[in-house]
Amino acid sequence: MNQPNEHDQQARHPEWMTDLVQVLNAPGYDRWRSMVAATGGCANPIHLAGESAIVSTDTGEILHTYRTADEPSGHLLVACGNRRASVCASCSEVYQADTFHLIRAGLSGGKGVPETVSAHPRAFVTLTAPSFGPVHTRREKNGTVRACRPRNRDKVCEHGHPVGCHARHEQGDERLGQPICGRCYDYVGAVLWQAHAGALWHRFTLEVRRTLASQAGLSRKEFGKQVRVSFAKVAEYQRRGLVHFHAIIRLDGPEGGSEPPPDWADHHLLTRSIPPAVRRVTVTTPASDLGRRDLVWGDQLDIRPILLDSRADGLSERAVAGYIAKYATKGAEASGTVDHRLSCPACGGRGRLRLMASCERCHGTGLKPGLHLDALPVTEHARRMIRTCWELGARQELATLRLRPWAHMLGFRGHFSDLARFS
Repeated sequence: MNQPNEHDQQARHPEWMTDLVQVLNAPGYDRWRSMVAATGGCANPIHLAGESAIVSTDTGEILHTYRTADEPSGHLLVACGNRRASVCASCSEVYQADTFHLIRAGLSGGKGVPETVSAHPRAFVTLTAPSFGPVHTRREKNGTVRACRPRNRDKVCEHGHPVGCHARHEQGDERLGQPICGRCYDYVGAVLWQAHAGALWHRFTLEVRRTLASQAGLSRKEFGKQVRVSFAKVAEYQRRGLVHFHAIIRLDGPEGGSEPPPDWADHHLLTRSIPPAVRRVTVTTPASDLGRRDLVWGDQLDIRPILLDSRADGLSERAVAGYIAKYATKGAEASGTVDHRLSCPACGGRGRLRLMASCERCHGTGLKPGLHLDALPVTEHARRMIRTCWELGARQELATLRLRPWAHMLGFRGHFSDLARFS
């Protein structure tokens, strides 16, 4: 009987199995496996190349050298550290856990923050975007799903579309967040607001300090000598593609979380100062033939106390920390867009490298080679937002907004999470 040759044996097994056996039996497999394990299961590890040396400062003697060329793969693998679950589930879990513990420490104590911080005045605040046109939504009352947007069935907009929607949308309905009429929706206003959302947040942090000082009957300088205002915030995308901010605001003594504020800087002072501060914040868009817009926060403002007792009428410290950590790993993909940049990496979306020289890589389109806006796997509403980013990004007066590189984020270019001086 003829014995099967090596070629016949390989043909019986799938290619992936053959490759796996070769990896397992390759020299240096144990070292390669230890590097992979050290990344914590990262889906997109970074491949580093280079060398390092430890040199004695006294004698100049080289004490130790390391070269990635000596590694089995010729590279050193390290975790990507990406916070977004859609990009790397493993690293996002680490980021989420770190965020939870940092927020929890800033509320309950730990990691160098004393437990007495839990007695400081704290509030959980949600700041929203204004309306740029009606969108499909899911409304409930007492557990009963109600009509999306009940209006006179015969009433239509100037484009001939019904102004209302009598559907009772299910949780996964693809229409949720989509405009009732796409032609009525103010896409330019929505993108410009989104691009300035970070500036609105910054001005709010300044304005709330001014308002606190005013409510306390002190100058801004004198207030700052007695009270420090600490913030932690995270941005969350709504289905309509606009962000809103969930924030923790805490009043401390002048040294921060380790010191209590004066007795007059109480929870009542904090909560009554937030609404007027929100109303006074305005950011004006750059001058353009599109007109200048005064951008403001939306009408919906939610302020809740943060309590030690989860049974009381408020939010527990653990619930707030979990909420912030959860949204710290989310991105714009929840609103129907993509989770990667669309702009050409060579020209940054400008379509040119110099004033008169078009980018050879994207041939002047500004898009990554092979991409087309009409072919993106996104919702129609997200596509309109992206296209608006692209068109506005071509305007010189709006160049500082960098709308094309941030088109995949529907114009938002701020930090998703910010834990400045909180823990």
